Amino acid sequence: MRPDLIGAEGFLRNCWYVAGRSEDFGRKLSAVTMLEEQIAIFRDTNGNAIALEDACPHRKLPLSRGSVEGDNVVCGYHGLTFDCTGECVIAPTQLDNPPRRAAVHSYPTEDRWGFLWLWMGDPDKADRDEILDIPNFDNPDWGKTPKGAMEMACHYLYIIDNLLDPSHVAWVHLSSFAGAGTDNRPLDLEEIENGVIVSRWVLGEEPPPYYKAMLPFGPTCDRKQHYECRLPSTAINMSVYTPAGEGGAQRPVSPNAFVNISYNFITPVNAHQSRYFWFQHRNMHAEDHQLSQRMFEGATMAFNEDKEVLEHVQTGMANRKSGYINLGLDAGAMRFRTRVARQIRSETSTD
Repeated sequence: MRPDLIGAEGFLRNCWYVAGRSEDFGRKLSAVTMLEEQIAIFRDTNGNAIALEDACPHRKLPLSRGSVEGDNVVCGYHGLTFDCTGECVIAPTQLDNPPRRAAVHSYPTEDRWGFLWLWMGDPDKADRDEILDIPNFDNPDWGKTPKGAMEMACHYLYIIDNLLDPSHVAWVHLSSFAGAGTDNRPLDLEEIENGVIVSRWVLGEEPPPYYKAMLPFGPTCDRKQHYECRLPSTAINMSVYTPAGEGGAQRPVSPNAFVNISYNFITPVNAHQSRYFWFQHRNMHAEDHQLSQRMFEGATMAFNEDKEVLEHVQTGMANRKSGYINLGLDAGAMRFRTRVARQIRSETSTD
């Protein structure tokens, strides 16, 4: 049997991943699984996010089944108490003889862009400057949708494959993102420092249903599909719409362009389950909150369409009885997977 798609074995660890929306975490302990590691998350008395290995070193009862007292976590079995660094500071059953090596791993955290990020590798290598920058995030002229979250029962790289494939919209998203030219126009492929971009311009066609009502021009337009993925698993899907005749690869972005950017953060849970977070950011209609809600609902519907397909892909590939093939449209995804595999080997060789 042909081996599985490249990049499917293991995970990149010296990276930042989204654990959830910032508002999902408070003083109460939350249990989260990321990269097959169980993590307990809470906020200390100053509101800082604390992430600890979710296993007491005594008998591995999840710390998330315990309680928070001040800035400490108390195990629900025998009261071993851990501070925000993961060190055991109280052992009630042996106050005069605290257990040696009683500590749990602590993960660096950062609240940024409305999400909580965790560094999953060597804490000494954590660099907060490596978290994705989002231009115009605080620009009042740009509108934002609510933040979405979704569980997907598939390997995270199947989601990345999908987010590097502008063609699938012609069949999967007929009522939202599909439009003339999305099925067979040529694709441009570009490799960047930490990722891959697949893009194309579709000129002089009607916009897809999702965008039609929000464009200040029409009935036809020029449209750019920009599908970009960066290590370890961040996708930036940008749609650029201009009046017909103002778009094209060899032109600067038109001052009349409508730009919508979908920021997608995919976190592996394990080899067959992922967590998907997103929000959209647009350069027009900043104060139109009803539009933001409609866009959020439309995107959620489309991502559920992806979810259904990709979960069946996971099942089909896991239980395959015959070989699989790649198509030309998979070129960007395979380039990205190759980078993932290479980076995993690099991390492993230096451990």
